[in-house]
Amino acid sequence: MVIDIDVVSDAICPWCFVGKKRLEKALAAAKLKHKFRVHWKPFQLNPGMPKEGMARKEYRELKFGSEKVVAELDRRMTLVGKEEGIPFALDRIARTPNTFDAHRLIWWADQNQAQDVVVDGLFRAFFTQGLDIGDRRVLTDVAAEAGLNRASAAAYLDSEKGVDEVWAEEGKARNLGVEAVPFFLIGGRFAVAGAHPPRSFIEAFDELDRTSPA
Repeated sequence: MVIDIDVVSDAICPWCFVGKKRLEKALAAAKLKHKFRVHWKPFQLNPGMPKEGMARKEYRELKFGSEKVVAELDRRMTLVGKEEGIPFALDRIARTPNTFDAHRLIWWADQNQAQDVVVDGLFRAFFTQGLDIGDRRVLTDVAAEAGLNRASAAAYLDSEKGVDEVWAEEGKARNLGVEAVPFFLIGGRFAVAGAHPPRSFIEAFDELDRTSPA
């Protein structure tokens, strides 16, 4: 059975990175029973973010209330990351970016059979290297590291291509009622909201298999 999985996420969401790792564990555990096609869908946590982004310290203190709260959230996130093999380096992140171009790059990567590796590259660039993934030069580097043509990626990002498509895809997610990410739609029928353990995904795969017409 081939199972399509739509993953609604944002490249600056640490739980989306964790969710990706947990989904990968579930896919590996279920690979003898099923085949999978994973599709990454856009969701901007900050759709009104200025194009140039903003200082991360300012943004997070405005969002969460105090430096102390932010420090505790980062401590907990770092511990979760260690459990999943993610070396979060949250103290290296200077800016919270506008992620629309990152979503455009993900959309373009899908047209070039490199979507998953680009998504992983964006997560690693932001969360482990502290790079500004709102910067088109950084996005071009991510594309090149994923095996895509650097010049083609740069030309694409400098164009208006993918703009309408990304807005349309994000609109579909919001129309489904998605308000937080990660959000996983499995086989078009079962939803997993949040970065659940692998077992939750495996149970959804099995239930989809059990209830699908023969």
